[in-house]
Amino acid sequence: MVLLAAAVCTKAGKAIVSRQFVEMTRTRIEGLLAAFPKLMNTGKQHTFVETESVRYVYQPMEKLYMVLITTKNSNILEDLETLRLFSRVIPEYCRALEENEISDHCFDLIFAFDEIVALGYRENVNLAQIRTFTEMDSHEEKVFRAVRETQEREAKAEMRRKAKELQQARRDAERLGKKAPGFGGFGSSTVSGGSTAAMITETIIETDKPKVAPAPARPSGPSKALKLGAKGKEVDNFVDKLKSEGETIMSSNMGKRTSESTKVYVPPVNMESVHMKIEEKITLTCGRDGGLQNMELHGMIMLRISDDKFGRIRLHVENEDKKGVQLQTHPNVDKKLFTSESLIGLKNPEKSFPVNSDVGVLKWRLQTTEESFIPLTINCWPSESGNGCDVNIEYELQEDNLELNDVVITIPLPSGVGAPVIGELDGEYRHDSRRNTLEWCLPVIDAKNKSGSLEFSIAGQPNDFFPVQVSFISKKNYCNIQVTKVTQVDGNSPVRFSTETTFLVDKYEIL
Repeated sequence: MVLLAAAVCTKAGKAIVSRQFVEMTRTRIEGLLAAFPKLMNTGKQHTFVETESVRYVYQPMEKLYMVLITTKNSNILEDLETLRLFSRVIPEYCRALEENEISDHCFDLIFAFDEIVALGYRENVNLAQIRTFTEMDSHEEKVFRAVRETQEREAKAEMRRKAKELQQARRDAERLGKKAPGFGGFGSSTVSGGSTAAMITETIIETDKPKVAPAPARPSGPSKALKLGAKGKEVDNFVDKLKSEGETIMSSNMGKRTSESTKVYVPPVNMESVHMKIEEKITLTCGRDGGLQNMELHGMIMLRISDDKFGRIRLHVENEDKKGVQLQTHPNVDKKLFTSESLIGLKNPEKSFPVNSDVGVLKWRLQTTEESFIPLTINCWPSESGNGCDVNIEYELQEDNLELNDVVITIPLPSGVGAPVIGELDGEYRHDSRRNTLEWCLPVIDAKNKSGSLEFSIAGQPNDFFPVQVSFISKKNYCNIQVTKVTQVDGNSPVRFSTETTFLVDKYEIL
């Protein structure tokens, strides 16, 4: 499919907004659009017409036309699907399908068109993703700006307070007939300190007078401008406002999601002098109709020694994996020793492992398209009904030895249709009205709770509910690779050690 241009034009062929995706002059595109109404045959109900060089794929929109100009060898089915997405984008930015409204929002439409097509080829995006990309909204930036504005207000309030103190001190000195106190560090001498203080004080106060509202000569109650602790309150009000719109906001120290996700990473309380961290990350992409497109898993054993007397050790590795992972040792590790005896030790036994630093001693990789290797299968069935879509989502744990914690299955929703009506539900759910997503939350999925379902109804099309994204964390690794024993090189005596295992999601999507 090669898309030459996308345009919104009148029924007379006048271009209101047009975006060319290949090199094309303005005269050329205006000529093509002017010829378009003359080619249509009102007696037929086709949504495309062809010339010797191009094809017009169009859709009427009240008094306007949404027109795609493509090459003749493009796929007409893909063209019609792309046309449908273009037609859904326009009402997102224009309240009425009129020429003036289209002209007022022409740049918004062009930016949205660029998210759909790049260099003449359709991008794999849906309406929700287009909206997210064009908004370019940064909540961290909002919080940062709010904090910065609060700091500026506090600095101005502090400046006014200091100026008033200096002015009062000057008045008290004049009343008692003493020399006014001088400014230290302003480059003035001791003799001229009083006049400098008076000059600077009056300058600050005179500059602030137009900005500060009139106040009584002798204020008795506390002034709002003097509250130096107002920063936290104003930021909290701003954050609460964002939360009411459905946002999860990062706090100044640590966000809620960060704190939740990092609970698993906290090292064990009884960390031994020899500590190992076994970490695996999975990247998985499945089709909505079944079939594993790609699954890639990376794992690593990180060794940390905090006592130099345990520097010369060997790790006994037990590998019960039957999925065909590819193992690779660190270049300084004796590969022959690992291959023959499953021991991880340095090539030079006289040397020691580094102390107080994480060292990767063994890593592995698994890449497959075998469906039986999927740890957690997700089956999403949207079916159209009379007033929208009925969506049924099921999950099933295929690896019984795994225990998945904090599982979140995120389903995109159409915009502007309200909240979904939840039917059957295993676990809990959250509706994010701002991001237009439904989050299905399950605290634990294991062999005792290996399957579940969610049913809901909402207005929309089946394609609106993809891609489905999954996140989870586990304290059991996917590949059965463990360190069972640690011994010293000299004497082969056992060494106490601790282990921390983590299985994470890098990307898990059902497209």
